[in-house]
Amino acid sequence: MPPAKAEVIVVGGGLAGLTAALHLAERGLRPLVLEADPEHLGGRLKATPNVTLEHQGQTWTFAGEHGVHAIWSPYRNLQALWVRHGIRPVLVPAQEETWILGNGRRVRRAPIGSAIRGSWIPAPLHYLGLFARPRFWAMLTPHDALALLPVFATLMSALSIDPLAEDQPLHGLSLADVCRGWSPHLTALFTGLARNALPANPEHVPASSFFAFLRFYTLRRRDAWVFSYLPRASPRAMIDPLAAQLAAHGGEVRLGAEVTRIARHGDGWRVQGEGLDLTGDALILAVDAPSAEKLLCASPDTAEIAAGLRLPSGWATAVVRFWFGGQPTRRGAEAGMFSGDFVLDNFFWLHRIYDDAIRWGCATGGSALEAHIYGPPELLEIPDAALLARARVDVLRAWPELRERVLHQTLTRHPATHTLLRAGRPEEHLGVETPWAGLHCCGDWVRDSTPAMFMERACVTGIRAANAVLRARDLAPWPLLDHYRPELLAWAVELAMQRVRRALRARVRRRQA
Repeated sequence: MPPAKAEVIVVGGGLAGLTAALHLAERGLRPLVLEADPEHLGGRLKATPNVTLEHQGQTWTFAGEHGVHAIWSPYRNLQALWVRHGIRPVLVPAQEETWILGNGRRVRRAPIGSAIRGSWIPAPLHYLGLFARPRFWAMLTPHDALALLPVFATLMSALSIDPLAEDQPLHGLSLADVCRGWSPHLTALFTGLARNALPANPEHVPASSFFAFLRFYTLRRRDAWVFSYLPRASPRAMIDPLAAQLAAHGGEVRLGAEVTRIARHGDGWRVQGEGLDLTGDALILAVDAPSAEKLLCASPDTAEIAAGLRLPSGWATAVVRFWFGGQPTRRGAEAGMFSGDFVLDNFFWLHRIYDDAIRWGCATGGSALEAHIYGPPELLEIPDAALLARARVDVLRAWPELRERVLHQTLTRHPATHTLLRAGRPEEHLGVETPWAGLHCCGDWVRDSTPAMFMERACVTGIRAANAVLRARDLAPWPLLDHYRPELLAWAVELAMQRVRRALRARVRRRQA
């Protein structure tokens, strides 16, 4: 039998793939989305099994998902997509984030989120707002005060270079190198912030990734740190509405369709898998980086070039959830990060964020907590019971008043698909446009000049991939919103630092000549 024909094939039904397919369908094309998961769309936003809890004679059901996700103020294109289709959820604004530092039996904490985004000092000096908080001072030592100068120098260095726009990977430099010479507590603060976006140990996080994170989320604007939570699990809040819009515009989704090989087919592409044989005029890869590398290297028509690429790494993660028969005695922040000797990396009080957990808390007086574990790899290799026990110890160290109130606990593991975004040169890293005609990529790992990360990057590259297909058919491309400009002082400092950098490079070239 000859292979079936599709107009445009999108491999991967995550946020990037659905975004690309929806933009194609809105222009009258009929994209076919192939998702390997037999039950769920969404990629890292897909649903996981629900959790059922019996308490006080009543059954409570909580939606399962990959983990809590926040919508940051710089996610302009994602929110514009929601608004255009009338599917923007009523978001829950973040109020405060707490930094919890563990050192043996001593646990200290300080609110930091509002001090950064609400600082009266303009960017990039707005971090000084932290020092107006007595509880933040209590976290520090005299050694930390002496280390402020190298920390300030690093922040200024991050203003002088845009790794994503310049395709500047800063080979050989890691976050550990950047923090060398810092005090332990300031290192814990910034590496803790970075781990919540770049889930790896400091020695594995490229310096370029750390600089890109600082620039996008906080360094150039105070309000870049403003964000909100989805009011319910991300599959229901984001993926289901996007899939419904795609179907309404004539797109098609096929679950359980795992692509194992792609090949050139005339001017288009052929995709194959178990029980799968299709051809399309254009092909969009919207899978995670490890899956893209595996597929490209397994396909003879792409294997030779793919073998020379340096795609971003994927990291395994774990999520723990706890339900308590009471609430913390101190209300505190609804979310925050751990650092020091904790195995946990961050936490979210679900009964203050998600609709189902809010109902649970109001009806029972209970609480629900979610925490994420990003490694190191050897930690994630221990058995489930041992990892959950260590997570429970950490939670009860932070909130000892809940020690006798634990009702239920769960552990969910996720495969090594969490992207550790890094900058890459065009010849070594895949962008939306690839070395193969008619084949485009999108996702939060794809090389692109936009400074965005994660969901916004997935959305932006999905639109760019759709535009590449539309231009090839002489159809109107979709406009993209530019990222916010830096604050005036940050812009001036950035220009000055870039001039210094250019002067230093010119001086080096003259010496070499």
